[in-house]
Amino acid sequence: MEYQLRKSLLPQEEGYSVVERIFAARGINPKDIDHYLHTTDDDILDPELLDNIQEGAKMLAKHIALNNNILIQVDSDCDGFTSAATLINYLNILFPGYVQHKVHYRIHPGKQHGITPEVISLVLEKDYKLVIAPDSSSNDYEQHKILKEHGVDVLVIDHHEAEKVSENACVINNQLCNYPTKSLSGVGMVYKFCCYLDKTLGYNHADDFLDLVALGLIGDMMDVRDFETRHLIVKGLNRVRNPYFKEMCHVQEYSIDRAGGLCPFAISFYIAPQINGTIRVGNLTDKTLLFEAMLDYRAYEQIPSTKRGCKGQLETRVVQACRNCTNLKRNQDKVVNENIEIIEKIIQDKHLDDNKIIAIKLGTEYNTDANLTGLIANKLMAQYQHPCLLLKEYEEDGKIMWRGSGRGYETATFNDLRSFIRESGYASLAEGHANAFGVAFEDNKFSDFIDYSNQELAECNFTPCTKVDFIWGQNEFDSQDVLNIAGVGPVWGQELSEPVIAIENIRVTPNNLSLMGKGGRCPTFKIVLPNGVSVIKFKVSDEEYDALIPEFDSGSVNINIVGKCAINEWNGVITPQIKVDDYEIVGETKYYF
Repeated sequence: MEYQLRKSLLPQEEGYSVVERIFAARGINPKDIDHYLHTTDDDILDPELLDNIQEGAKMLAKHIALNNNILIQVDSDCDGFTSAATLINYLNILFPGYVQHKVHYRIHPGKQHGITPEVISLVLEKDYKLVIAPDSSSNDYEQHKILKEHGVDVLVIDHHEAEKVSENACVINNQLCNYPTKSLSGVGMVYKFCCYLDKTLGYNHADDFLDLVALGLIGDMMDVRDFETRHLIVKGLNRVRNPYFKEMCHVQEYSIDRAGGLCPFAISFYIAPQINGTIRVGNLTDKTLLFEAMLDYRAYEQIPSTKRGCKGQLETRVVQACRNCTNLKRNQDKVVNENIEIIEKIIQDKHLDDNKIIAIKLGTEYNTDANLTGLIANKLMAQYQHPCLLLKEYEEDGKIMWRGSGRGYETATFNDLRSFIRESGYASLAEGHANAFGVAFEDNKFSDFIDYSNQELAECNFTPCTKVDFIWGQNEFDSQDVLNIAGVGPVWGQELSEPVIAIENIRVTPNNLSLMGKGGRCPTFKIVLPNGVSVIKFKVSDEEYDALIPEFDSGSVNINIVGKCAINEWNGVITPQIKVDDYEIVGETKYYF
């Protein structure tokens, strides 16, 4: 077990509190902590700060006035679904008859993104006059040009980076202008567009959909440190009204309660994965069912039940969608685990983990779903704590190619796998985020790339190492510090990670170590420190517990632990806890700076 102290932005000798030091290490100035924890509507910026938002509103208004058919292309992830649903739900309040007869939506059958050739064919066939692409299409320059040449307007409401603003579409994108909050995802940009329509038309409906906005922001793993993003999430989670979101919270009630309530952590683990799982492994019927469960005017329609034993009965679309999502997520997890088991054997047999980048090539004999390569690569990256590439074989213009997903593993000296691959000159494609992207190689260049990466990253240390906020001895901290850290509340999210504490040389004796629930479903060991803090580790095996016992021949044993701060309340008594993530029996203390 290795751990490393996070770099502090504050001088050690000055009297900052533990909470101030934690926020400062995540880029939030101590003087701004109270503001961050208590954001207000004043933190929601004027939508007119976004370039082209007026033109976009005029473009939409023109087509509504002309009673034209509009196509909304739904993008293939949680942010894409919530973006399109937010826009449709908002417009349905203003123009219900028009929306339900003239506004159509299309869902990609696979995991495609943006305006594909199939979209263009459909638009021309059905005579749509406006295509709206929420959460996608900023860099679909050629597609925009084709549609414009056929007299079709394109409205892009997006947040993805692109080389330039398209000349043939109206593009509203916070990454392509001076809008200050860069952490708003596609659904955040749709919300700003709706806010502008509210402002122009004298309505106040945009905030009715902040629950979907919060869901999309969290689902797309946006940086939660910006005041505006933080406030939108807080407001959205304080009032969940969307049919799908509300029903899924009910389905996942137990897990959400255990996570501390409806917070970014709970959404990330128990709501967003249900949506993304359906998009990855579901068919078009499954995805359409899910999307329509997010639409206010369709969610509660009665449809034939698919529940076992309920043939011939009816149920609401939203109830069926949530059950279907849960089943598909369970199926996805099973398939992913089966694939990881196969891939682990490939890694071991071929010693792929000897390389700086673990790259797995799956030939045509493997039937891994291309929609799952990103998810599998992400799990492999977390497991091996190395950058990972998961590639499938295909043929293009008579050449053997390897295409799939890349997932980067960030260290102090390496934090952008996509740029590293691009700059190597060996890849045919590396598009997406810095550490989550699509990638492709020609077969004859792949081994050269591996040699190149091993050479260039020779000094890069990918040894698993946990970043901790404090390294304390068992007698070197106050129990109130644990309560103060835990008392901040469930604010932690992307780029604002939950604090982790290391405590060294904890003296464990038969008098302060106890095992609760031995032989049950969740055996737990508990060590009570001299200052009254309880060190708790859940799901302890009998072997793990018994491994400490032989060491008691000398009367005690020392351990180092890393874990998170918590508050335990029992019968009105509040006590501080450290929930252990990992520990080791130690002789000589080791830590790294």
